[in-house]
Amino acid sequence: MGDTALSFADVGKSFAGVAALADVSLDVRCGEFFGLVGENGAGKTTLIKCMLDFCAVDSGGIRIFGVPHTDTTARSRLAFLPERFNPPFYLTGRDFLRYMLKLHRTLYDEARVARMFEGLDLDPAALTRPARTFSKGMTQKLGLAACLLSRKELYILDEPTSGLDPRARASLKHELRGLRHSQRTVFFTSHALADVAEICDRMAILHDGGVRFVGTPRELILKFGAGDLEQAFLACTSDRAVAE
Repeated sequence: MGDTALSFADVGKSFAGVAALADVSLDVRCGEFFGLVGENGAGKTTLIKCMLDFCAVDSGGIRIFGVPHTDTTARSRLAFLPERFNPPFYLTGRDFLRYMLKLHRTLYDEARVARMFEGLDLDPAALTRPARTFSKGMTQKLGLAACLLSRKELYILDEPTSGLDPRARASLKHELRGLRHSQRTVFFTSHALADVAEICDRMAILHDGGVRFVGTPRELILKFGAGDLEQAFLACTSDRAVAE
């Protein structure tokens, strides 16, 4: 387990008798960039919520760096950005970052914050403005900054490019490349298959709560003889693929 950051073993979860996850099994290696993709309702966010112990699994188990996910110490080595990130509306950007970094037991350093804001193409004026005045893009960048400044070993990002314009997306990918150089692990969900193809070492496709594919983006394309990752994804999640 020493080289495994995340391990999902036969994870099952149902809501009101309807299966959201069905026997999900996959491993994410330390230092790996891993993308989780799927249609809306496929179970991606539910899997993350189970991992973070926001909701209990019905069956199977999850380990974070070898520690059961229900143990609070397992989550001390990760930072999480939810899909619908909303900081307290009354806090300024600086106040929010100070608060989050205190929770992460990381010192607030104004110079590091300034570099992070520059790296994410976030206006430094956001430090003094209350969050209620932020655009969606500014809000998303603030959440990303809080995660990346935490200096954790594992980053769980649920749709991290949501609300970002093309320049900001490029800036985020540049920051993520820095995490790769420092051997950090990134596990993220995304609907942007081009980003998955560019960033990820491996990926998994969730469909109807089950794992349909695990491997590299290139392996998925070759498996279905597709021209690009989007075409391969459509082929993998088609009714014909289910039948086969």
